[in-house]
Amino acid sequence: MITHTLATPIDMLLVEDNPDDVDLTIEALEDTKVANRLHVVTDGVAALSFLRRTGEYAQAPRPAVILLDLNLPKKDGREVLADIKDDPVLRRIPVIVLTTSSAREDIQRAYDTHANCYITKPVDFEQFVRVIQAIENFWLTVVQLPTSQQG
Repeated sequence: MITHTLATPIDMLLVEDNPDDVDLTIEALEDTKVANRLHVVTDGVAALSFLRRTGEYAQAPRPAVILLDLNLPKKDGREVLADIKDDPVLRRIPVIVLTTSSAREDIQRAYDTHANCYITKPVDFEQFVRVIQAIENFWLTVVQLPTSQQG
C-alpha cells in the first residue's frame, strides 16, 4: 500500500464531457494542499484508451483515482465502469462516480458494478467545490491506495 503525503504528486483521471464541470473541478483542486496532476478525457472511449495506454495515450500515467461521469458520449460511463472493474489490471483503481444523475437505478447499477462511491454533483458552485475538495482529501490523503500497477 502507498500512503500519500501532501508533497506526493497524485495522478487523477477526470472523465467528464461538460467543459463547465471540468473547469469547476480544476478550480476546486487548485485550492487544496495536495499535489496532484489532473488528466481530463471527454468521452468513454478516450477514458479506456487512457487507462489501457493505447493510441495517443500510450504514455499515460496510471491514475490513483478516477472521477467518472455517467452520461458520456461514445461510450456511456456505466459501460466504462463495468469495463474498468472487469479488467484485472484496472480494477483496483478507485472509481468515484460523480454525476448529475440521482436516479435510484443508476446508483444501484454503479455499486453493482463495483463503483467505490457515488456522488451526485451539487448544482451550487460552492457546494461543488466542497465536494471536490472532500473527495480529494479523503481519497488522496486519508485512504491508502494500492501500489500502481504496470500494464
